[in-house]
Amino acid sequence: MKNIFHQILRKILPQKNSAEIKREFKLPENLDLVFEITSDGWFVVTCPSLPGFLTQAKNYDELIVMVNDAVLTYFDVPGHRGAIVYDHLDIGDRVVQYSGRLQTQTA
Repeated sequence: MKNIFHQILRKILPQKNSAEIKREFKLPENLDLVFEITSDGWFVVTCPSLPGFLTQAKNYDELIVMVNDAVLTYFDVPGHRGAIVYDHLDIGDRVVQYSGRLQTQTA
């Protein structure tokens, strides 16, 4: 249900350009994320440069969405402005790329 709502929202209010969101809300260009995998296979993510930053995900597809949600929440970015600002994550020797379709506004 949440996914359907998100799709409808993006049709009505396309996401702002990622660079514009980063600039407006003073988001860092790069994140120094620390990834840990729990014994039951969950990813736990922290960011030393953002005190209190913590999120978790059960797979790679969810990981990029949850990291973006945590960052946008941390910087108080309103949900209608955007959902995905960081479209890839470097995890050691693996790069996780956002696989959804972004609908963005052009400036």
